[in-house]
Amino acid sequence: MPLLDQLLSNDYGLIVAGLVLLALGAEVLVHGAVSLALRLRVSPLLIGVTIVAWGTSTPELLVSVNASMNGNYGLAVGNVVGSNIFNILLILGVAAVISPIAVSSRSIGRDGLFALAAAGLFAWIALRMNVMGFAEGVLFLAVLLAMVVFSYGQESSRPEGEAVASEAPEHSVLIDILLIGTGLGLLVIGADMLVHGSVSVARQFGISETVIGLSLVAAGTSLPELATSIVAALRGKADISVGNVTGSNIYNVLGILGVAALLGPVQIDSEIVRIDMWVMIAATLALFPPLVLGGRIGRLYGLLLLAGYVAYVFFLFSKVGG
Repeated sequence: MPLLDQLLSNDYGLIVAGLVLLALGAEVLVHGAVSLALRLRVSPLLIGVTIVAWGTSTPELLVSVNASMNGNYGLAVGNVVGSNIFNILLILGVAAVISPIAVSSRSIGRDGLFALAAAGLFAWIALRMNVMGFAEGVLFLAVLLAMVVFSYGQESSRPEGEAVASEAPEHSVLIDILLIGTGLGLLVIGADMLVHGSVSVARQFGISETVIGLSLVAAGTSLPELATSIVAALRGKADISVGNVTGSNIYNVLGILGVAALLGPVQIDSEIVRIDMWVMIAATLALFPPLVLGGRIGRLYGLLLLAGYVAYVFFLFSKVGG
């Protein structure tokens, strides 16, 4: 297929193809995830915070573990911190602008607190020792497992009918799993194509490697979360958007850095400790004001989140430029 080969050999063609695969993968993933939630009698939020979130974080896992094994610790940790900031400020902001998010305050409060606890644990270790070793890796993974068990236990203990709407699953569990797996595969391939094309185009325009790493790598590995959350919001499944964001942030810190630390000591760059880590914590805290004001993330608050991300990116570019 010469036309396809020519398209994929062109940077702009890679960007277009990546966007198409992201949109298709997100649609398939959300469809399977909603059906699986109905089948398991748990809320779509729980499916979003586990299966969907962990699956869409696959690019972050691949990038950070590979970077850690090659001794590029700045990229390994920076990818996680940058992706978490992107997830809340941009992804949740976009999802809220598309469709105001109203979810159970108990559920989002729980997962938001878990995300804050994960960020706090990372900050505690970063301030204490500036390095994560095997023991810290085991601790992170153990905390992640405990959070998953607690969340599932809480969802399962709800009265019948409270966890999900009274709808029937759309198809068999095998089809659900196949859809989820196919969607995740398309998301990973699409994100990889889009990142490669974007980085190449950025280099052509003379953008520095540092700026590319700070912006495109962190944002690029979060493209599956962005695509999934947008599709979920468009389909009226905003709770999957929230679960996807909070679950990805929890998994990024505890799961990805935990695995990376098991493979060898992970150095935490002092610049991340001085600035970006606190931006990540501030972004996580931004999850809670809407809960106090009625358990709803509206369009105005979504715009505020987006403004926060624009300000952060502007700061990154100005810092590099200086």
